[in-house]
Amino acid sequence: MKFTIAKEQMLTGLQAVQSIVGSRTTLPILSNVLLKTGEGVLELTATDLDVTITCAVPAEVHKAGLTTLPVRKLFGIVREMGMGDLDFEVDEKNRCSLRMGPSFYKIHGLAGEEFPPVPQFKEEGKVVVEQKKMKTLLRRTCFAASTEEARYVLNGIFLSLKEHKLTMVATDGRRLALAEEELEGSGKAQAEFIIPNKAVNELGRLLGESGTVEIFYTENQAGFQMVNEGATAPVRVVTKLIEGNYPNYRMVIPAETKERIQLEREEFLHALRRAEIVTSDKQNSVKLCFGKNTLTITANTPDVGEGTENIAIKYEGEEMAIAFNPGFIIQPLNALDDQQDIFLEFTNDMSPGLLKINGPFLYVVMPMRLQ
Repeated sequence: MKFTIAKEQMLTGLQAVQSIVGSRTTLPILSNVLLKTGEGVLELTATDLDVTITCAVPAEVHKAGLTTLPVRKLFGIVREMGMGDLDFEVDEKNRCSLRMGPSFYKIHGLAGEEFPPVPQFKEEGKVVVEQKKMKTLLRRTCFAASTEEARYVLNGIFLSLKEHKLTMVATDGRRLALAEEELEGSGKAQAEFIIPNKAVNELGRLLGESGTVEIFYTENQAGFQMVNEGATAPVRVVTKLIEGNYPNYRMVIPAETKERIQLEREEFLHALRRAEIVTSDKQNSVKLCFGKNTLTITANTPDVGEGTENIAIKYEGEEMAIAFNPGFIIQPLNALDDQQDIFLEFTNDMSPGLLKINGPFLYVVMPMRLQ
């Protein structure tokens, strides 16, 4: 195996795949990146057996072949090299010689045949979505997913492809985020599955602002192929799916609410951030008091301090107070950074709060007991 590649192209490929490799693994091969040469292209693949990432970059291939090399060591060496072309040569014992100018390194690898096989998908049934739309849906939901091992089925995003619509839902039992996007030409695609948090994080990192993403799926796996105009080859993320039945999320969304208040997102967000500073882990709540045309946000923590914020709003209803974990409101507001106004809906201090925008997004959050 022998090829020449520009440093920036090698770095691009390694940066796309290396984050999936854990620092501790029982199988040495899982610490390695699979290098496979094709016609004018080098394909890099890394996996932890749950999530697999493949990226292809242009290279001048002198002799085709297959090998695996320790990804962290390889990335470290390539990153510290100067700008220019790297010459790779791998012998039959998977010993890699790496040259650039006066620098020479030899890295010991493992046979490419030992690397776990990369899952393949059939072309039929795939769904194509704009990368920007997919990234927005993930950003607006992922923060609400559970990270508690005991609630394994909630440790990811529920994805539904039905009736020409892509729906994503995440919940940890205390709040729920839902975002939707209409799909054009999705054909007969009908599927529902749960993508684990690790794959969600990798997709959020790799999805761009342009191009498309092709979604493939089987009973226990899903593939996401990012296609960008002018790119040599797509980046592909393949993940095992979370087994189990996702709870009926529609049941927790209030059918109707008593009050609906329009708020300027940026103003509301900064007021909550300031109030959160004087809360503590033991007493992590802020109180929202609604009076005539005024929202008063208060935080009072005996061992920390207190704070008050006043925001002018349009409100003519009865005086009312409701308390929330400030972080549970700050996170969706951060995710809605393309919105100017949001709407807060509620019925009373014991009923769920609803955060909405002028679009297919909603966020349900349970209130905290008033002190």
